Amino acid sequence: MSLLASGGVKIRVSSVLNRNVRQFGKQHLTDNDEETCWNSDQGSPQVIMVEFPNEVLISELVLKFQGGFVGKDCLLLGQQQTTNDDTIEWKEIMEFFPKDISSEQIFNCKESGNQLEPVKKLKIVFQSSFDFFGRVTIYKLDIIGSYVVVDR
Repeated sequence: MSLLASGGVKIRVSSVLNRNVRQFGKQHLTDNDEETCWNSDQGSPQVIMVEFPNEVLISELVLKFQGGFVGKDCLLLGQQQTTNDDTIEWKEIMEFFPKDISSEQIFNCKESGNQLEPVKKLKIVFQSSFDFFGRVTIYKLDIIGSYVVVDR
């Protein structure tokens, strides 16, 4: 199930090209329009942070880059739910290495070998880019998984 399709998900990005949020802002990551994209400004690393209303289990990360502006040496990090965010560290869910292509790419978290745990926040880190200036351009972002059911 697409976790970004449900309400209450908050997305933040590290930068937007020329601060032009209207044309290149984070809203284009999930708008299902193949003509729009999030385009970071130059510099590395670039980051996308996602906060869910409840804890989730992540199974796949789906990204569609613009060739030439693809993130390299990437990390998917998770943070569990807590009452004080300063005390919980980010844990690595997986490393992934996108190809420099413009096609949709799917990265399976279960194949990482790491123990999957419920998370409330995700951080996608593009440590570098195929672009000389460190820019990243993404036409589609999706996170596949399930919400954790809490017994009361």
